[in-house]
Amino acid sequence: MPRSPRFPDLLDDAALLSFEHRVYLGEVLGEHSWRVDMRAGVFAFDTERGAIECPRFHFLGSAAVGAGTWMWAWANPSGFPPAVSKLSETVRDFGIAHRIAELATAELPFDAFPGPRPLQVATAQTEAAKAVTGRWTSYLGAGADGTTVAFLVEHPAFRLPAPDPTRVVRTLTEGLTTLSLRDHRRAITRYLVLRGMNWTFTPDYTLLTVDSPTLTGTITFDARGRAEALDLSVPART
Repeated sequence: MPRSPRFPDLLDDAALLSFEHRVYLGEVLGEHSWRVDMRAGVFAFDTERGAIECPRFHFLGSAAVGAGTWMWAWANPSGFPPAVSKLSETVRDFGIAHRIAELATAELPFDAFPGPRPLQVATAQTEAAKAVTGRWTSYLGAGADGTTVAFLVEHPAFRLPAPDPTRVVRTLTEGLTTLSLRDHRRAITRYLVLRGMNWTFTPDYTLLTVDSPTLTGTITFDARGRAEALDLSVPART
């Protein structure tokens, strides 16, 4: 029986596809502002091309500077409509089932996370929530008194297009450079699976071969298991 995932595993599982979604969301929104009304169930972006109102959004929680803690939406004493906070309960239930304290505990101090600042804490919890729920577009906003509020948002305009070789390679190269990945092999293979690409490892796990209509080639790993060379290209058409 496979072991239950740990919190760092979830962060690796989400990392690269989440990164691709963040880049894409930035391209869709451009310069923008945002607004939310939890009670009315309204979350919208005001962009240079007009307003984008999300048909669904999910409040995950908040990282408050004053309290120095992250609080999940399901535990917030203010209470929110079920349509807004229900997904945070799904994350909680997963945390309980797999004994992941970061997901199952109502309120956690910042120092329970690496990089204990509000944005870093909110980012970590949001990444884990993405891996659990399979919803990949997030927005972290600035609330009152320096609080960072975390949402997952849904809109047809935010859906990634079919995998494009250039975008996939950019996601891999930039993601491997800029993200704090604990397990490169796990992060890369999970991303390839989520993007519908086939891969195989050599028995010693030092060479990964990608063989898909979108992309072919290899990724090599060093003795520490970190990706050190990407040799990927668009497959030749016959």
